[in-house]
Amino acid sequence: MLKITGLNPVDGNPIEVTVCDGIVHAIDAGGRDEDGWLSPGFVDLQVNGYGGDDVNLDEPDPDVIVSLTKKMVASGVTTYLPTIITAPESKIIAALRAIAKARQLSRLVAGCVPYVHIEGPSISPIAGFRGAHPAEHIRPPDLAEFLRWQDASGSLVGMVTISPHFEGIEEYISRLTAQGVHVAIGHTHASPEEIRKAADAGARLSTHLGNGIANVLPRHPNPIWTQLAEDRLTATMIADGHHLPGDTLKAMVRAKGVERSILISDAVALAGMPAGTYDAPVGGRVELQSNGRLNVAGTECLAGAAVPLKDGIARAMTMTGISLGDSVRMATENPGRFVGGIGILRVGMPADLVRFSVESGGAGLRIERVLAKGREWQ
Repeated sequence: MLKITGLNPVDGNPIEVTVCDGIVHAIDAGGRDEDGWLSPGFVDLQVNGYGGDDVNLDEPDPDVIVSLTKKMVASGVTTYLPTIITAPESKIIAALRAIAKARQLSRLVAGCVPYVHIEGPSISPIAGFRGAHPAEHIRPPDLAEFLRWQDASGSLVGMVTISPHFEGIEEYISRLTAQGVHVAIGHTHASPEEIRKAADAGARLSTHLGNGIANVLPRHPNPIWTQLAEDRLTATMIADGHHLPGDTLKAMVRAKGVERSILISDAVALAGMPAGTYDAPVGGRVELQSNGRLNVAGTECLAGAAVPLKDGIARAMTMTGISLGDSVRMATENPGRFVGGIGILRVGMPADLVRFSVESGGAGLRIERVLAKGREWQ
C-alpha cells in the first residue's frame, strides 16, 4: 500500500490518495501544509518522439519505444499514443511491429501505450496543409491497407488522422469507427460540407487544430471555422506558445468549450533535448531554442513541436487565463475519454498519478513524483 498527497487542481483542497495493487483504493482529506498539486497522470494523444527517441525511425526499434515510454512517464505522461506519420506502407508496418514488440517486452509500455495514432497518409497533398508530411507518400484511403496495418500489429491502430476531401472517405470513416477506431480530421483543405459529412460518418476529433494548414486562407468559409463550429468534433491543440498565438488558443478554447478541448504535445524527438543546433530527419539543420521553439536553422519556420505536455499545461493557463483545473482537465480527463475513460481521480481507477508544481512565470510544470499503474517512477 502506498500513499501520495497534494492539492486537487479542481478545487484546491488537499487530498491523500491511497494506492493498493495498482488501483486507487481511497481518496481522503490531506494536510493543510501541502504545497504541490496532485492530478491524474497526463494523457498525450500525439507523440512523435521525445528526448532523442523517435517513433518514425527508418529502422524502427522496440528498444527505442521502451526508452521513449520511460521518458514520457518521467515527464508526467502516463498514457500516450506513439504517432506514425505519412510514409510508405512498409515503413508504417515496420513501426507498428516495433511498437507491438515493445508492448510485449515491457509491462510499462503495455500499460502506457493503449494503441497507436497514425497521422496520414490520407491527408491533403497541398503545400501548407500537408505540413512536414512527405508529398510523395500521400495517398487516398485504402481499407485493405488499414487491415494490413491491423494484421501486422495485432489491431494496435486506434486513431487515424485523415483529410475528408477524398472521394469515398465517408465509407472509410464509418468502417474504421465500426471497429472502434477514432477518426480525426487534420492536415485538410476540405470544404465545410466535406467536414460535416466526415462527422456524420463518425469522425470525432480535430488534429492540432490551427496547425497543418496553409498560412493564407479565405476569411470564410475555411476548415478552421467549420471544425470550431462542429460540436461533434473535439479539438486537440498544441499549447507550446509557438504553434498557436495566445489569442488564437484562447478563442479556440472559448469556441469549443473546455469540455471539447484537448492539449497535446505533438512532440518530436528533439523535445526535451538541450538547446542547440541539430540535424533532423524533418527540417534538416534545425535550431532548438531554450524556450522550446524548434526552427529550421536561420529562419523562423517551425520544424516541429519540442515542448512536453507538462509545459503545455502551464502555458495554456498563461496564454488563455483558464484555471489550472481546466488546463489539467484538457490533458487528463478529456483525452482520457478516447483511451477508455481514464484520466479521472476516482476510487477504483488505475493509479496513474502525478504530483507537480507550477514554475515561476508559468512556463512549465516541475514534476515531483509520478505513479504509473501504481508503480512509482523516478
